[in-house]
Amino acid sequence: MRIVVMGAGTVGRSISEMLCHFGHSVTVVDQSVERTRVINEKLDVRALTGSAAQSSVLFQAGVLDSDLCLAVTGNDEVNLIAASMAKEMGSRRSVARVYAPVFRDASTFDYQRHFGIDRLLSLEHLSAMELARGIRSPGSIAVENFARGELEVHEFEIAEKTQASNTKLRDLGLPKAVRIGSISRDGKTRIARAEDSINVGDRVTVIGTRDDIDDVKDLFQNHAPPKQGVVIAGGGETGFHLAKTLESPRFAVVLMEANRDRADFLASNLKRATVVHCDGTLRENQEEERVGSADVFVACTGDDENNIMAAVEAKDIGADKIMAIVGRPDYAAVMGKLGLDLAVSPRRVMARQVLGFLQTGPVISRSQLVGGEIGVFEIEVLPGTPATEHVLASLDLPAQCLIAAVIREDFVSVPGADDRLRVGDTVVALVEDEAIERTLKVFSVNGG
Repeated sequence: MRIVVMGAGTVGRSISEMLCHFGHSVTVVDQSVERTRVINEKLDVRALTGSAAQSSVLFQAGVLDSDLCLAVTGNDEVNLIAASMAKEMGSRRSVARVYAPVFRDASTFDYQRHFGIDRLLSLEHLSAMELARGIRSPGSIAVENFARGELEVHEFEIAEKTQASNTKLRDLGLPKAVRIGSISRDGKTRIARAEDSINVGDRVTVIGTRDDIDDVKDLFQNHAPPKQGVVIAGGGETGFHLAKTLESPRFAVVLMEANRDRADFLASNLKRATVVHCDGTLRENQEEERVGSADVFVACTGDDENNIMAAVEAKDIGADKIMAIVGRPDYAAVMGKLGLDLAVSPRRVMARQVLGFLQTGPVISRSQLVGGEIGVFEIEVLPGTPATEHVLASLDLPAQCLIAAVIREDFVSVPGADDRLRVGDTVVALVEDEAIERTLKVFSVNGG
C-alpha cells in the first residue's frame, strides 16, 4: 500500500519503521531537516521536509493516490488540518492523532465528521483502554474504541444459575438497545445467536449504553461482583481516561497526582474517583494510601523509570496486580522479569491500530479479539451495496456475524432487527473468521 506519514517524531518514526517492515511504500513528511535526514538514512522510505498543513507539500508526498494518510505530528491542529486536506485531495483513508480530549468529544462539536477524517486516535486514550481491559477482563471486546466511547461492553461470568441460565437469548426480553455479543464456552468464543442458551460456566459479553446494561445486569448475576480497589499513580491524560473508564460501582478508584492544579482539575471532572494530591511514585505515599491492600495498582506517570520504580514499590508493599505504562520496548521486557502483570506500550498500541487500517474496499479498520476467532470490523456503508436494500433481519448476513453498533452522523446506536442501514453509516460488526467473505459481500458494490 501507498502510505503517507505526517510527522517524524517518536510515533511517526516507529510507525514508518513498522510499515517498512511489512513491505509498504512509505513517504514521511516533517518540518525538521534533521529528522527527515535521519529518516532517509535509517529507513527505506521517502522523506520530505515541509509543513504537513500545506497543500503543496501534501501534493509532493503523493496523497492524491495514497491508500492511507497518518497525521501524527506533535500538534493537534496541524494533524486535523493535514488529515482533512489529505482526504479531500484523494487519500482513501486518513487518520489524525490528537492529544486534547476536546477533539474526541462529539457532545459539543464533532471534529471527526466536520473535517471528514476516518478516525481520531489518542495514544493516551488507547493506552487507557488497554489498561482498562486488563483490569476488567483481558479478553473483553474493544467496541468502545470504535463507537466513540458511547457504547460499553460488559463481560459476565455465569458462575451459578441465574435468570438467564438455560434460556434462549431471543426469550430473554432484552431491551432493543442491548445485545449479547459473544459467548465463551470450553475455551472457545463465538458470536451469540438468538437460538443459543446460556449455561453455568459461560462468559458472555453484553453491548449497550451503561444505563441500559445496568437495567439487565440482574439477568446474568445473582449478586454484584466484589468491588475492586484500583490505585492509579499519575493523573495525566492516560490516568484520567483510565479513571473515567472505571467509573462504576464495581470499582473504587484512587488517583494520585503530584501537581496541585491538575489534581483540582481531576477532582472536578471525575464523579466517583478519589483524587489525592501526592506523588504516587513514592513508597511513603503509597503506604499512606494503602496501596498494599489494592486489587490493582497502575503506574502511568509520564516517565518510564518512575513507572517501573512505582510498580516495584507497589508490588513489594503487597498490591495484588501491577500494571504500568512503559514507552521503551526494552523496558517492557524488564517489567516481565520483575514479575509485574501488564506493561502497556503506547507505541505498540498505536501500531496495532495502524495495522488495522491497512484494509481495502468498504472496510475502514479491522482488529482481532483475544483468542483470534472473532474479528471486529469497522465498515463504511457505500452507495449501491446490498446492505442498504433491506432491514437488518432481511439482509443476507451469516449467523456468525453480529452488527454491534451503527454510527450515523453524530449518533451511535445498537441497532435492532427492523432497523435499516443508510449510505454514509459506519457499522461495527463482530464476525467469526469463517464468515468474513459472506459478510463483506453484503457491504461491497454489486455484492462482489
